[in-house]
Amino acid sequence: MSFTSSVYRCWGLVTLIVVLLVTTACGSPQVAAGEVVQSDQPRQTSPDVDRADLDALVAGNSAFAFDLYQLLRTDADDNLFYSPHSISLALAMTYAGAREATAQQMADTLRFDLPPERLHPAFNALDLDLTNRGAAEPSAGQDEDAARFQLHVANAIWGQSGYSFQPEFLDVLARHYGAGLRTLDFQNAPEAARGTINEWVSEQTEERIQDLLPPDAIHALTRLVLTNAIYFNAGWIYPFEEYATQEEPFTLLDGSQVTVPMMNQTEIFRYGAGNGYQAVQLPYHNNIAMLIMLPDEGQFSTVEAALDAQQVQAVVDDLSPTDVRLKMPKFAIEAARFSLRDVLVAMGMPDAFDPDLADFSGMDGTRELFIDNVIHQASITVDEEGTEAAAATAVIVGVTSAPMEPPTPVEMTIDRPFVFMIRDTTTGAILFVGRVVNPGS
Repeated sequence: MSFTSSVYRCWGLVTLIVVLLVTTACGSPQVAAGEVVQSDQPRQTSPDVDRADLDALVAGNSAFAFDLYQLLRTDADDNLFYSPHSISLALAMTYAGAREATAQQMADTLRFDLPPERLHPAFNALDLDLTNRGAAEPSAGQDEDAARFQLHVANAIWGQSGYSFQPEFLDVLARHYGAGLRTLDFQNAPEAARGTINEWVSEQTEERIQDLLPPDAIHALTRLVLTNAIYFNAGWIYPFEEYATQEEPFTLLDGSQVTVPMMNQTEIFRYGAGNGYQAVQLPYHNNIAMLIMLPDEGQFSTVEAALDAQQVQAVVDDLSPTDVRLKMPKFAIEAARFSLRDVLVAMGMPDAFDPDLADFSGMDGTRELFIDNVIHQASITVDEEGTEAAAATAVIVGVTSAPMEPPTPVEMTIDRPFVFMIRDTTTGAILFVGRVVNPGS
């Protein structure tokens, strides 16, 4: 990565893919692949969505985010990183084709509290808002490189060529998700189809994720694959200076220690402290921020077990501008590919994965389709780069009035396991959730 600006930066890089493999128990007619099957309806670029509906969508998605967290955190020794927003978005597209008990189970599990005719427009409104944030240009006078902000969300739906999909299902995908259906020959050339999808994944994630779909993930009975990718790359509004980073100890859950590079700075952040934790919010540009919750010593398991959407909102509501002397580790999480099938079944939507019970007749007019698997992979890197501009960020502008004694900064040293999330401070949407139990692993 090259840097042309003389400023310090801290970059966060996130890439994520969710893939839903939808399978049929029966065969289907076959014609040449390569077409795009799409509704002639344009995407609704200015959806008429009440603020109450948007709030309800975000609240439901947040509840699902931490329902999921409680099942994914089973291995206490591992770091964790995933995007509940992306998972909800991909499954919402699938939900558009679900009917009867399958649809009800999905709605209950995913915390979809709005009826479909209001849910899909609300997803569209939220997605368009985030997309516009990612497309925003730096404001006048702002260093373009320092303010660099990328938030890219892409959907692609891949269907079996020659298979008949319901026009109403394609209408929902087109109007609310901006997606057509690209045809591939899963039936006769599953490996070629897998290669095409993996190539798309690689392109959407700047080659950070390759070969997402392993051999045999696609087979002759696959009929539909829904993919979603998020790429996020942004600088802190208040960057850490590289020269201040020092090697310091980080205490693991078992009491042992590892030495990690600790970033340091003193700045006014939104900060709060409650029963058993400290919290700080580090802003990126365009109203996106990282919220970090640091449990007190010996309290990580207790705080983590109680983590839910209501607690996180209470933490956010309690934050206030505070002078904080902050130390936090550089860290990277390269999450392995994993399946969400068993987790989603345990959360309450088993019918969707059962070929005898699944009802996705809204997709094709039959009861032949079911979800074969849900595959998820993500990575994040948080660090600081660029050393020539230290003087530029160290300029201190004074005033002519008599100096006042500055308040003593609050100390927050993140030298033990913590939970973090990347959230939209405008809508409250939680884009990513993770925990770091060992930043050196």
